[in-house]
Amino acid sequence: MTAGKTAAEVFDALAERYEEAFGGIPAQRQALDWLTGRLPRGARVLDVGSGTGRPTAETLVRAGCAVTGIDVSAEMVALARTRVPGARFEQADVRTYAPPGPDGFDAVCAFFPLLMMDQSQIAASLERMASWTAPGGYLVVATVPGDIDRLDIEFMGHRVTVSSLSAQEYRRRIEAAGLEVLHHETVPFHPAGGLADPEEHLFCYARRPLA
Repeated sequence: MTAGKTAAEVFDALAERYEEAFGGIPAQRQALDWLTGRLPRGARVLDVGSGTGRPTAETLVRAGCAVTGIDVSAEMVALARTRVPGARFEQADVRTYAPPGPDGFDAVCAFFPLLMMDQSQIAASLERMASWTAPGGYLVVATVPGDIDRLDIEFMGHRVTVSSLSAQEYRRRIEAAGLEVLHHETVPFHPAGGLADPEEHLFCYARRPLA
């Protein structure tokens, strides 16, 4: 195994090309429709791995949510601030991010931000995100599932090292963090324009019960 580029390096370089390939995932838009249908106006939402701000932060802002986006890529944060001025974006890593207050968020979204970590960091990040979900709030996550730890691959022209957990382990970890899994589905996806290889996507919606 050789060390691949960091997530910040990769996504600084990809920027708009990533949105071109992955900005139109039907299951992600379905997840956002599901979430916005359950959140009141003014709901506080954290978008982990916010990228260019599209489609997640943009959709949530249009639904009247107060959105904070975090991303390790300075280039992605700069693009998002331009494209979705109604949200707040900052360069931050989910592994070290500290929410601004003790009350958590009404929803936490994490669409594919954990893949360039090792398995222990993925598990810890899931636990952290669950802990930021307020009672009655929602956690919506998506990933490429698989029992994979530190595998070297090529992704959109960049050598990267990726990890993941199986679909069953994602569900187990989320439930162990005290959330109720409401939806758990794996679906195929073909990136636009052949810019990346086809892949399977796991979508999991969960809710923290009211105290």
